[in-house]
Amino acid sequence: MILQLLFVLTAIIIGARLGGIGLGVMGGVGLGILTFVFGLQPTAPPIDVMLMIAAVISAASCMQAAGGLDYMVKLAEKLLRKNPSQVTILSPIVTYLFTFVAGTGHVAYSVLPVIAEVATETKIRPERPLGIAVIASQQAITASPISAATVALLGLLAGFDITLFDILKITIPATILGVLVGAFCSMRIGKELIDDPEYQKRMAEGYFNGRKVKIDDVKNKRHAMLSVLIFILATAFIVLFGSFEGMRPSFLIDGKTVTLGMSAIIEIIMLSAAAIILLVTKTDGIKATQGSVFPAGMQAVIAIFGIAWMGDTFLNGNMSQLTASIEGIVRQMPWLFGIALFVMSILLYSQAATVRALVPLGIALGISPYMLIAMFPAVNGYFFIPNYPTVVAAINFDRTGTTRIGKYILNHSFMMPGIVSTVVAIALGLLFIQIF
Repeated sequence: MILQLLFVLTAIIIGARLGGIGLGVMGGVGLGILTFVFGLQPTAPPIDVMLMIAAVISAASCMQAAGGLDYMVKLAEKLLRKNPSQVTILSPIVTYLFTFVAGTGHVAYSVLPVIAEVATETKIRPERPLGIAVIASQQAITASPISAATVALLGLLAGFDITLFDILKITIPATILGVLVGAFCSMRIGKELIDDPEYQKRMAEGYFNGRKVKIDDVKNKRHAMLSVLIFILATAFIVLFGSFEGMRPSFLIDGKTVTLGMSAIIEIIMLSAAAIILLVTKTDGIKATQGSVFPAGMQAVIAIFGIAWMGDTFLNGNMSQLTASIEGIVRQMPWLFGIALFVMSILLYSQAATVRALVPLGIALGISPYMLIAMFPAVNGYFFIPNYPTVVAAINFDRTGTTRIGKYILNHSFMMPGIVSTVVAIALGLLFIQIF
C-alpha cells in the first residue's frame, strides 16, 4: 500500500507542476500504474461530477459571452469607486458574490485589476484587499450551490438524506463570517502604502505615470443583464430542487418510486440556461468557448476525471487497511480529517477533486456527515503554496509591488487571510452543526 501511495503522490506532484490539464492526465498515468502494475480494479469514473461541472461551465461561459460578466464587473467597479476607503472590506464581498453566483473562482480575474487600481488611488496598500479578495473567491466555492465541490459533496452524502440546504445553511454563514474576519485582520497587514519602500522606489522611477486600468464597456447592456438574470434564476431553481425533494420529478420503476437525482437536475437546468442565454441574447455559441471561464472549467473536468478516478481506485483497493490503521485515531479526534482535507487540497489545487478523493474515506471511517459539512471549508487550502492562477494574477495586477511572494515562499500576501478565513469558517461550521 505504501508503494502505491508513493506512485499516487508522485502523479499528483508532477501533474501540479505541469499545470493546465496536467493534473488530470497524470492521474490517468497513476491509475494505469495502479491497474496494470499493482492489479487494482479501477472504480467507475466520476462521470456525474464531470458532467455537472461541464453543464455549469457551459452556462457561465454563455453568460460571459453575452457580456454578463463584464456587466457584473462594471457594477463592482461602481461600488468600489463609490466607497474607496472601504475597499479592503468590500473587495472580498464582491469576489465572494461573483464566485457564489458563477460556481467558479476564475470569475475573480475580471475584478482583481479594479480592486488593485482603487486601492492604489486611495493610497491603501493593495496587498490588503487583493489578498483577502482572492481568498474570498476560494471560500465561496464551498458555499456556492452550483460549484463542483458542493455538488460532489452532496452526491457523496446523498445516502444520509442530506439535502443541498443542509450543506448551504452551514457553509454560507460560516464562510462569509470567516472571510469578514480575514478582511478585518487584513486591514493591518504591512506598512501604509506611502511608507512602503517598493512603492516609493516605483514612484521615483515614474512607474505610475499615465498608467490606468480601463474596464471595457458593456456592448449590449440589456443582453448582459438578461444573461445574468437567467443564470441567477437557474441557480435559484437548483437550490429549490436541492432543498425540497418533493419538487423533483419522480418515476415509477419496477413498482418503486424513484426521485430524479440532483446531478441530472443540475445538468438539465444549467444546459437549458446556457441555451436560453444564447437564444435570447443572440450570442454566438463559438464565442462562449473563447472566454476565460470555459477553458478554466474544462481543465477542472479533466482534473476530476484523472485525479478523482485514481484516488477512488486507490482508496477502494486499500480501504480495509486504511480504515484499520487510522479509524481509532480519527474517531477520537475527527478534526484531524480536516487537516487531511487541507493538505490534500494543497496537492490537488481543486476543491472538487479533494472532496472526491478524501470524503469517501471519511464516510468509511464513520465520521458524521454533518462533521464533514463543517470541515468542508478545509478544502480551500490551495492558497498555501502561492502558484494558483488567481494568486499569481493578483500579484501581477498590483503595480505597487506590495502583493508578493516573500523570501521564504510561504511568507506571502495570501497566507494570513487564508489561514484566518479557513480556520474561522471551520470553527463556525462546527458550532453551527450543533445549533441548526
